[in-house]
Amino acid sequence: MHNDLLYQIALTLIPNIGDVHAKALVTHFGNAQNIFKAKKKDLGEIEGIGSIRATSIKEYVDFTIAEEEITFIEKYKITPLFITGENYPQRLLNCYDSPIMLYYRGNADLNQSKIVAIVGTRNNNEYGKAVCEKLVEDLANENILIVSGLAFGIDSFAHKTALKNDMKTVAVLAHGLDRIYPSQNKSLAKEIIEQGGLLTDFKSKTNPDKQNFPKRNRIVAGISDAIVVVESGLKGGSLITAELGNGYNKDVFAIPGRTNDTKSEGCNYLIKNNKACLITSAEDILENMGWKEHKKSSAKKQRELFIELSDDEKIVINILQQQEQIHIDELYLKSGLSSSAVASALLTLEMQSVISSLPGKMYKMV
Repeated sequence: MHNDLLYQIALTLIPNIGDVHAKALVTHFGNAQNIFKAKKKDLGEIEGIGSIRATSIKEYVDFTIAEEEITFIEKYKITPLFITGENYPQRLLNCYDSPIMLYYRGNADLNQSKIVAIVGTRNNNEYGKAVCEKLVEDLANENILIVSGLAFGIDSFAHKTALKNDMKTVAVLAHGLDRIYPSQNKSLAKEIIEQGGLLTDFKSKTNPDKQNFPKRNRIVAGISDAIVVVESGLKGGSLITAELGNGYNKDVFAIPGRTNDTKSEGCNYLIKNNKACLITSAEDILENMGWKEHKKSSAKKQRELFIELSDDEKIVINILQQQEQIHIDELYLKSGLSSSAVASALLTLEMQSVISSLPGKMYKMV
């Protein structure tokens, strides 16, 4: 295990090798260790790698930094999550630029069935604070994991309200786990570790540099089922997170504000341009996501399917028969199939009137 982790961390440190390249290499060679042992010629033949990146891999022979990171991980009981591991956040696998390695300190399940990201401006007003707190409070009994970025303003209120209501909450960081930014949120971070977790794809000794925040935002968007923008200007991390969420085919929601309020310009822009669904309450989120509880009929009708099913379709049907409705990301998780295989099976089954689609990317048996 120690040896596997050494190569996994080292893979993230090779110059010219980003997450997309690293995933291509892992897919081809099976694991990180095999990548370092491969011949330069074989490395260069992988699409997107080429001679320059192959040379970077073969010239990486000093594993000191990776060794130091393992020492740090063991000392502070941090959980490393490599992309091929079973505890890696499975929703991120559907994002083309998902991180090859994550570092996690906490106890929340990163594959919980319902995850909502709540983001917004650092310089909120009382309206934004009140709306954020009300949203989280009203989601408290729905077994939802709240994700945000530990920034001042809306992020902090989302975390604090979740903690106050005994909800799990995860803060995604733009730096290593050896520090907290902003430093004023250190006590909040400690509480989050006890009732959720801190997550990052940056190793220790990484500063919260400006370019790290968009990378942080892609994890916030990718790990969630829904993204809620509470208050935002026309520029900033919240809009980046929303745009990323749309790119990842996530459900994006926004709280409307007054037309002359600069702190609501971003939310109004998202709504106006059909990049976010307008919501005013937690009830709207639950309804749109298909999470609103419906009364089950006293007796479920049993019926035989007199149609030919492929192996993939049988897997999807078996999962759907076990619960009233299910989100597409949960289907990915439970089926073990690729996203394209699940999409193809769902399309065929829906065309044959075996299943039906619901708002919020939910599906159920007909």
